[in-house]
Amino acid sequence: MNIQTSKIELVKMILNIENHKFIAKITEFIQKEKVDFWNELTLSEQKEIEKGIKELNKGKRVEFNDFLKKIS
Repeated sequence: MNIQTSKIELVKMILNIENHKFIAKITEFIQKEKVDFWNELTLSEQKEIEKGIKELNKGKRVEFNDFLKKIS
């Protein structure tokens, strides 16, 4: 059985459940399993983002149109 078929079967089973507490548990489980994009980034990417945030907090900003001019 491929992943898409498995998902469809899972949705069918969930649609037939009438127990609100069980649905809440399933919802909570799925939400906890979501991947945090931060953990998917490389260490180098994380450091670049942190550097950018620090610069923004220090007031170092570039207007979007100025940025576009620089990269054009």
